[in-house]
Amino acid sequence: MPRKPRFYLPGAPVHAVQRGHNKAAIFFDDFDYLEYLRCLKQAADACGCAVHAYVLMTNHVHLLLTPDQPTSAARLFQSLGRHYVRYINATYRRHGSLWEGRYKSNIIQSQTYLLACQRYIEMNPIRAEMVKYPAKYRWSSYAANALGVSNPVVTEHAEYLSMGRSPADRQSAYRDLFDSPLDVDELELLGYALQSGTPLGSAKFISQIEAMSGRKIGFSRRGRPSKVSQGIK
Repeated sequence: MPRKPRFYLPGAPVHAVQRGHNKAAIFFDDFDYLEYLRCLKQAADACGCAVHAYVLMTNHVHLLLTPDQPTSAARLFQSLGRHYVRYINATYRRHGSLWEGRYKSNIIQSQTYLLACQRYIEMNPIRAEMVKYPAKYRWSSYAANALGVSNPVVTEHAEYLSMGRSPADRQSAYRDLFDSPLDVDELELLGYALQSGTPLGSAKFISQIEAMSGRKIGFSRRGRPSKVSQGIK
């Protein structure tokens, strides 16, 4: 699968994943998860990124964030690399790289895919058969978005805020989204866009990104359905 050049648009959400080297663990103890979240909050504030959803799995992390500058996302991951890797190496007396190369990411059109992407991220422990219900997994943003549990890492996106007039209404509407699993085609689309770095949105959205970046983008894998190659409306 070809690796596309990175392109970030201030105000456009970004779905990102970072994996452990050779798929090895990056968390070994509850304190490690807590330290990662502390580093994430610090980096998000310092680099100008709003984090809307996350899940910390044993050997990888998913983040959904909105950068306020073209370099914000890259600087966030650089900060995490410096501080969290230093913590892990010092705590476990290890050396070398913790991460598997560079993180993967893609831009998400908020009106079309933001809430689907949040579900995709917070359902990760279910797909991995670690728990039966997202609320049972401690290391994700689900409790904040669906149950109103205070979480200083999470910033609510406008699409989430539009789900109801009150916090209780929004949380109830958000929980309703999880009553049924993501469609198989939607799962494949979200996963492929992330792995290939392809912006995910309507044909108009992708055309706008192409115009701003000066590059041709889009799905390049042969045999994809036309609805994917042309963008989803």
